[in-house]
Amino acid sequence: MPHSVLDAIKLGEWDFEPENVDETLFDSTAAMPGTHEKLNILAQRVQKGLPLWHSRDRRHYDEEVEKVEVNG
Repeated sequence: MPHSVLDAIKLGEWDFEPENVDETLFDSTAAMPGTHEKLNILAQRVQKGLPLWHSRDRRHYDEEVEKVEVNG
């Protein structure tokens, strides 16, 4: 079984979904969507075999940073 989406692609498994991971085990981010910072965080998550999205990630440009909880 692949560890990450990158491993799955190498194996030709196009419907890969990472296992559910407790969100307390990885950080959310206040980085704005589309920024290099956000893309780097998403890339790190993929490399670690984590889900791309955290429910507390900043999702909108106009969202106030105070509303986004960052763990760490």
